[in-house]
Amino acid sequence: MTEHNSAVILVSGGMDSATAVYEALERGYKPHLLHTSYGQRTEHREYECAAALAEAVEAREFLHVSTGHLSAIGESSLTDDELAVADADLDSEEIPSSYVPFRNANLLSMAVSYAEANDCTAVFIGAHAEDFSGYPDCRPAFFEAFQHVIETGTKPETKIELVAPFVEWAKTDIAERGLELGVPYDRTWSCYRSETPACGTCDSCAFRLQAFQRLGVRDPIEYETRPTYIEG
Repeated sequence: MTEHNSAVILVSGGMDSATAVYEALERGYKPHLLHTSYGQRTEHREYECAAALAEAVEAREFLHVSTGHLSAIGESSLTDDELAVADADLDSEEIPSSYVPFRNANLLSMAVSYAEANDCTAVFIGAHAEDFSGYPDCRPAFFEAFQHVIETGTKPETKIELVAPFVEWAKTDIAERGLELGVPYDRTWSCYRSETPACGTCDSCAFRLQAFQRLGVRDPIEYETRPTYIEG
């Protein structure tokens, strides 16, 4: 990896994308961070965390895009106040109400545009195995197909690799890697319901707390309640 290579990294403000940033840095990429506010419940806190991350890693650029179309389309408890965010069910294989229809295709399209315009050679996304068990646009097959879209829909001389470094990893693996890389998890936000404190009981909080509990490390962010998500 040569030092001049740059990557666009999708940053939500959460721990997975923050870890993806540090993974990209470890691989020698110069980071361009892209954060999108699309009407999600905790968009202000997510933006604050994404901006803090950009400052921490001295990103070449931090691009914040506000778009309302995913919220206007609706059909997700993340964007529609009439739909309740469900309590965590870590064993469910059903697509949860928090699924935003085809969100990753929308976000990756913006990231590829940004990457091509800035001669970046990679786009990173922090999706992982426990995501694709419930979200169809987090599956390895989706990213493989999108790589083909990139190759078909960009200029002939454009070479952009879509990198999902954690796609086969569990949340615990990501947390362990992030702790090894020094990711500032106190500056990240995962809760689907609340901007402060985190609820501790939605799917996203539950997977996050479970990961830290499995590692025997206290999650550094504030929670309204901290249920135990591991046995014993």
